[in-house]
Amino acid sequence: MTRTFENKTALVTGASRGIGAAIAETLAANGAHVILVARDAAALEQVEERIHSAGGSATIAPMDLLENGNIGKLGQAIASRWDALDILVLNAATLGTLTSVQAIDGNEFVRVMSLNLLANQALIAAFHAMLVKAERAEVVGVTSSVGAHPRAYWGAYGASKAAFDTILKSYADENEGPGKIRVHVMDPGATRTTMRVRAFPGENPEDVKEPQVVADALIERLSSDAPTGETFRVEG
Repeated sequence: MTRTFENKTALVTGASRGIGAAIAETLAANGAHVILVARDAAALEQVEERIHSAGGSATIAPMDLLENGNIGKLGQAIASRWDALDILVLNAATLGTLTSVQAIDGNEFVRVMSLNLLANQALIAAFHAMLVKAERAEVVGVTSSVGAHPRAYWGAYGASKAAFDTILKSYADENEGPGKIRVHVMDPGATRTTMRVRAFPGENPEDVKEPQVVADALIERLSSDAPTGETFRVEG
């Protein structure tokens, strides 16, 4: 196997299951040392074990990204061990309740925006200096089509993703000149995840693609000369 990301360091949030776990395992299979971030320590350990069993390298960092100070502590811990960060995958997100705009619960809306938007901006801020130190860094934001194409009852989640897309594309534009950081806005499309089951409880999971398809598409994207700041959708 060609180890495309040999000697590279990657950090993946929401890495305990679904798309995040698949991306982490695939990056590790391609040579990267992957830092796995999620709240569920036991699930992270399972992903780490699969990576190690396959001959890869990983470190787990169990944490709640919304707990005050955690992102800053994570940044400091990683900077003390590695000089640069080559790949940052911003995958962690929460769906919230699908409901009409007038029925959105304010407290829940704050949590959706806090994780899907504010935490991701804080992660970029925490790791920007390490990304700049990489020969060429890749930042990946996992978005959703409802951010660009609003849909009934998806207002809260869609708003968080629309704002996330704006942050990512602004960051891409800000860093295009130096050419050190490339940004990818990835819409995974319909994928077999726990979030998908919550959103579409009547759907047969076998009718949608597995997370591995998304992970493989991302590896292909990162290995290409695709421009910065583009949204790309994974079909299949």
